[in-house]
Amino acid sequence: MEEVKRVLATDKALALIEKLKDRHGPLMFHQSGGCCDGSSPMCYARNEFLVGDQDILLGEIGDSPFYISKSQYGYWKHTQLIIDVVAGRGGMFSLEGPDGVRFLTRSRVFTDEERKVLGSK
Repeated sequence: MEEVKRVLATDKALALIEKLKDRHGPLMFHQSGGCCDGSSPMCYARNEFLVGDQDILLGEIGDSPFYISKSQYGYWKHTQLIIDVVAGRGGMFSLEGPDGVRFLTRSRVFTDEERKVLGSK
């Protein structure tokens, strides 16, 4: 079985990531679980968001690290996060907001085989 990724992005999301990197430089993502922006994936300039001991690196999308808090990970660990883009206003602090689109997290439950592979990580 090929590598199982905990987070991936649609082609539409990857295109937006490239556009934002051209504008802002290197990026990073954090899966929000907060009150202000719901549970949106938040996009920041790479060094503008401080990750800490309670954040887990899930992987990368568009060569940009993607983090989630330990508490959120507890809820989502059985799913693969699929980052997409839809029309509308995103999180007020996320870089895509002025473009009239927002990143959106979709998910799917890992198969038994995928969970076995991930269990070794």
